[in-house]
Amino acid sequence: MPRRWSRPSHQTRLPSWSSRSRAKPGVVIPPAGYFTKVRELCTANNVMLVLDEIQTGLGRTGKLLAEQHEGIEADVTLLGKALSGGFYPVSAVLSNNDVLGTLRPGQHGSTFGGNPLACAVARAAMRVLVEEGMIENAARQGARFLEGLKDIRANTIREVRGRGLMLAVELHPEAGRARRYCEALQGKGILAKDTHEQTIRIAPPLVITSDQVDWALERLATTLTQDFS
Repeated sequence: MPRRWSRPSHQTRLPSWSSRSRAKPGVVIPPAGYFTKVRELCTANNVMLVLDEIQTGLGRTGKLLAEQHEGIEADVTLLGKALSGGFYPVSAVLSNNDVLGTLRPGQHGSTFGGNPLACAVARAAMRVLVEEGMIENAARQGARFLEGLKDIRANTIREVRGRGLMLAVELHPEAGRARRYCEALQGKGILAKDTHEQTIRIAPPLVITSDQVDWALERLATTLTQDFS
């Protein structure tokens, strides 16, 4: 069944279903088949599927886009952050003509939209991402990192989860807040982010090597078994 979108006006609105891979809440990985089912439901009900890949896109999870892990294609995909390789503020909306074609020329504009420098930087960053094999490296080193985290024997750890180089260690409540572990890791040369009080979020650069993964795992193991009482 083809999807049909109306031209936006005061009388009509585009239906939308907004969903995303949950990075900020602590790298919550949806069960296998979740987004496939969401895609099917949206298609069956003529609802637009919008995915926020600002954190998960562009190689972070070991695929160009996280939605590719289930072989689906959103009607609208949002990108940003890594799109410029950290050099310039730029974001983008990926979609098809069925969706974007509902906007007439001149109907939508932005003061900073289409900035030529931002576009040039983004194009260069994308070439580096693909030509230097960073996506494949994220998948390979992410698997190594995840297995290494799972091998850490520490009473503080409740769960380890991740996909590619987007990883998280959730702590038991009695272990205390994740922030103090992140502060201890900073002292050892590792920058990690605490989120939702009990979770340590780890997002290494896509150029990380096997030796650097092992170096980080050694310090994580020491920190996670440390007595903070």
